[in-house]
Amino acid sequence: MDILTTMAEQKIREAIARGDLDNLSLKGQPIAREDFSGVPEELRMGYKILKNAGMLPEELQLKGEILTLRDLLECCQEPQERQKLHKKLTEKMLRFNIAMERNFAKPVFRQYETKILGKLGL
Repeated sequence: MDILTTMAEQKIREAIARGDLDNLSLKGQPIAREDFSGVPEELRMGYKILKNAGMLPEELQLKGEILTLRDLLECCQEPQERQKLHKKLTEKMLRFNIAMERNFAKPVFRQYETKILGKLGL
């Protein structure tokens, strides 16, 4: 066992002894594993770090904003407000499409394109 593992285990034992870990929100429950199977292996750690930091790739952030704007449009009754929301939605969709085109032009996508098409049966 290396020194870092030994130190980490010691700190965990000390925290247990002090009772610092008694009131954890998921105590006694299994922790859900994240599915990064769609992400190339060499990019998974980077995605995990970004996700833990609350950062999303531009296209995922835009996708969330698009879904929110669509929900708002469904509920909106005022014509002027609907027009503003529709304009914002169109802008976000254009930015999303541009971001996706950039991703498909990257060499890493070309590397996995045949695998993706194979999984889709194409």
